[in-house]
Amino acid sequence: MSWLFGIRSDPPSAPADFSQFAQPPAGADGGSSGGGGGSKDDEKRRMEAYRFDSAALERAAQAARELEKSKHAKEALELTKLQEATRQAEFAAKVKEYDVHIEQSKIQQKQIEGEEKRKSLQEETKQHQMRAQYQDQLARKRYDDQLLQQQRMNEENLRRQEESVAKQEAMRKETIAQELEMRSKLEMSKIEAELRNKAKIDRENHDLNLEKIRLKAAEQRQTVLESIKTAGSVLGSGAKILLEDWDKMLAAAGGLTLIAAGVYTARSATGVAARYIEARLGKPSLVRETSRFSFLESLKHPINTVKSIRSKSSDALSGVILAPTLEERLRDIAIATKNTKRNRGMFRNILMHGPPGTGKTMFAKKLATHSGMDYAILTGGDVAPMGKDGVTAIHKVFDWASSSRRGLLLFVDEADAFLRKRSSEHISENLRATLNAFLYRTGEQSDKFMLVLASNTPEQFDWAVNDRLDEMVEFDLPGLEERERLIRLYFDKFVLQPATAGHKRLKVDQFDYSSICSEMAKLTEGMSGREIAKLGVAWQAAAYASEDGVLTQKMVMSRCHDAVKQHQQKVMWQSEQEKKEARSISSSSQPSTKSKVGKS
Repeated sequence: MSWLFGIRSDPPSAPADFSQFAQPPAGADGGSSGGGGGSKDDEKRRMEAYRFDSAALERAAQAARELEKSKHAKEALELTKLQEATRQAEFAAKVKEYDVHIEQSKIQQKQIEGEEKRKSLQEETKQHQMRAQYQDQLARKRYDDQLLQQQRMNEENLRRQEESVAKQEAMRKETIAQELEMRSKLEMSKIEAELRNKAKIDRENHDLNLEKIRLKAAEQRQTVLESIKTAGSVLGSGAKILLEDWDKMLAAAGGLTLIAAGVYTARSATGVAARYIEARLGKPSLVRETSRFSFLESLKHPINTVKSIRSKSSDALSGVILAPTLEERLRDIAIATKNTKRNRGMFRNILMHGPPGTGKTMFAKKLATHSGMDYAILTGGDVAPMGKDGVTAIHKVFDWASSSRRGLLLFVDEADAFLRKRSSEHISENLRATLNAFLYRTGEQSDKFMLVLASNTPEQFDWAVNDRLDEMVEFDLPGLEERERLIRLYFDKFVLQPATAGHKRLKVDQFDYSSICSEMAKLTEGMSGREIAKLGVAWQAAAYASEDGVLTQKMVMSRCHDAVKQHQQKVMWQSEQEKKEARSISSSSQPSTKSKVGKS
């Protein structure tokens, strides 16, 4: 209700400071504690502070009386109370807000203090680290200096030792040289003394030695003369008796004749028996491998002989994976060969050509086993080094093949090594004679043996050899499907079967090997069947080389990538070699062309 008395009623913006009213002003009790009092201006201000405004009080009283007379006096009083309560509440809220601001300022102060502490700790840590690094650098430098000093000392000691050893070696060599020189001088003096003594003795005994030589020569001459006289008298008397008695003469002539005939007959019979034994019981030297029963081979390898006797005919394409069209053609050849053997017909000569490692030798063995025949494997590279004995060796092979009762499949691997063109400059006379012997023995069809030739370069064959071939089969590199079948076959043969056997140190990790085989079939494009078989052996070796004997997917793929890289390297080498050969052929042909032009 302060507005009733004509004073301003706005509340203070901040808590009022009543400290100046808590104590009375100095000198208010009528005196001064200082004894001297204050000035007149100070006294006047004190009086104005305690002066009472009576006019304002009167106006307030009059306003109160007027308010009491009004009919809205009570409502105005209530409204004034509510306004005062509202102002007090706002004042209390501002006090609380002020307290909150104070608390926030305290919190911020603490945060600032914590940040300062953290920065100081970081700085201290950084200083410690720098100090530690500096100490470490000093320690390393000291250690390096010590190592350098130790190395210098070691080098100095080594140099001194080497100098000492060199001096000792020089002294030893000098001592040995002196010993050798003294020894040689001693030996020379001994030899000179011996020679002088011997010469002196020879000079003294010269007459005696001459007399001894004369006596010995006379005795030897007398002995020879008496021996000649005795032999002449004996032979003369014997011849005289023999010529006088014709019966003894005829008996002597007959005995000598019988002795000569016996020696000649025994020699011929021994040669015939040896050739018969070699043809029936042994095998020719050119044959590298054969399934034909041989007495000598049975003694050397009895177990293999029993197995070969007990083995039965099997499918010609079992274990051989080729293209479907090629498999169909080879199956027809196998059936025809088997029926030819059964009906005792004439066998056909076959040429199998293609890249190495595509299954030519394997099919030849399977074909012989399927048809119930024996097989024999020759290598063309063994014929050329035989020289002039090659003709005899070829005849022995065909004589041995013709003596087979079951029929023989004669497989000649690398046949182009000695069946090349006779007009070539690189063929020798002995090899040309060997080729003529081969052509002579294969000029007609035979019901005793079947000739199968294998070559990587059949274009080098002599035309007469091509004329003796009845059928030619080309073995190509395996395609995608064939490679996948081969990979699955060799993975089962070299990995899965040994792993499931249990008695070998080989296990297989859990992975989808079917998809892995398909992936590897795509990677191994251009590889032959032999290379894929070697890849299977590489998987097995990788498992044996591991610590636990477990073959993992990573090991399988790693070996596959290695095999692919090696195959690419081989192909590159082969292409480089072919380029060199082509350049050498072109360079060798150029001089001959120039000479022809010069002559013309």
